[in-house]
Amino acid sequence: MPRHALELAPFRGLRYTNPDVDRFIDGDFDISRLLTPPYDIPDAAEARKLQRSDPHNAARVTLPYELGRQDPDSTVPHRYGAAADLLHSWIDDGVLALDGEPALYVYEQVTADGRRQRGLVGNLRLPEDDTGSAVRPHEDVAAPPVRDRFTLMGMSRANLEPIFLVYRGGGGAASTATEAVTADTPLVSTRTRDGAEHRLWAVTDPAELGRIAADLAGRSALIADGHHRYAAYRRLHREYTDPGWGYGLALLVDSDTHPPRLGAIHRVLPGLDTDTAVRAARTVASVEPLGAASPEVLAALAARAGSESPVLLLVSAEGDAHLVHDFDPGVLERAMPGRSPEWRHLSTAALHEVLMPLWEVPEESVRMVHDDPAEAVAAARDEKGTAVVVPALSVGQVYAVADRGELTPRKSTSFGPKPRTGLVMRVLD
Repeated sequence: MPRHALELAPFRGLRYTNPDVDRFIDGDFDISRLLTPPYDIPDAAEARKLQRSDPHNAARVTLPYELGRQDPDSTVPHRYGAAADLLHSWIDDGVLALDGEPALYVYEQVTADGRRQRGLVGNLRLPEDDTGSAVRPHEDVAAPPVRDRFTLMGMSRANLEPIFLVYRGGGGAASTATEAVTADTPLVSTRTRDGAEHRLWAVTDPAELGRIAADLAGRSALIADGHHRYAAYRRLHREYTDPGWGYGLALLVDSDTHPPRLGAIHRVLPGLDTDTAVRAARTVASVEPLGAASPEVLAALAARAGSESPVLLLVSAEGDAHLVHDFDPGVLERAMPGRSPEWRHLSTAALHEVLMPLWEVPEESVRMVHDDPAEAVAAARDEKGTAVVVPALSVGQVYAVADRGELTPRKSTSFGPKPRTGLVMRVLD
């Protein structure tokens, strides 16, 4: 059966337009204080801080947990309805407005360390079934986050933040068009508190859009970030008859032109005694004490990115580090029957399929920390538990997993830079 074509369709973007005098700097509208990281990045304290930073900050609709309360008499949490009502009040009040004509949007990010990434934001056409889909996941998902995003998007009738896709563009027409907008004045140009610059342009020329569509039709894409949102897109498409749900908002980046940064997602296991965890780990692997979890120790583990055998760093609440490596191959095979040898040798696979069952740690108790191992170590100290610092996968490993039709364990990768929420959104109405 022919593969479903990769289609990124133009749409009328919903964008901030509020001319509040307090948001102008040197005569330019400063949108930076309204933007927010993807919904799964801020913890509860940071989410509240974002919501309180401005009455129109995007976190007030993407992270609605402080906007309402759980209604015990309803199967639908009140907070989702409150977020949907707030979003549409912003549209009614002119805080947000639709652009005048459909466009694909070129989104450029330049991080504080100088890394530049550009991609196209558009309406990703969703496949009718799983046969020959041009969009491939590489990571497994959990039901609660999918249900959360499904409910929020369904009640607001909107895609509030794009998923992040990468594809091997090879300098084709779509990539060429993305790089060609530099001479034009951007719709948005701002700098967020982390020092990153964000710019947005619109591509509306029918001929250019046609060349982009023809180029993408023969390609496939990999979900870099947003697996739960993509699963929610698919569920919305299945359960609602509105044809608008046949699409979902996406950022598509040519990884040949802009290789993504691939970080790790570390774990914090509250209350887990590290000495007990080390003793259990020694029954299935070698464990080497390294002393204090110094920056040098953390950097040495980070240098193992793309490791072909599982390796993990356990850090106690007191800051003592233990390197877990050389897992028993027989243990890995028995714990993960039916998996490829490459999958069994992923560090997150060894953690979730071997160590966590030994430690009797429930998945729902694990806290995820993106990218920063020092933050995970600090969280383990605060929560009197154990941090598990994980080396990052390589981009090649992720493509290889997806090419074999396998999925990495949940939260194995942290692709970046991630798109900021609030630059451009999509509504069905």
